[in-house]
Amino acid sequence: MIKVDRERCASSGQCALAAPEVFAQDEEDGRVVLLDEHATGHEVRRATTGCPTQAISSD
Repeated sequence: MIKVDRERCASSGQCALAAPEVFAQDEEDGRVVLLDEHATGHEVRRATTGCPTQAISSD
């Protein structure tokens, strides 16, 4: 399961670029929006490791 910490998010958008089917950015504040907490795969791992503030984690 994927978890996001919106308070920690720096609105860089790297997650949405790496896995747009799993992550989006809030139109008002630019912070991460989780679209599918059960997603898996290379893109999710890339988004998790590519987050500059480590606001994304997965089990």
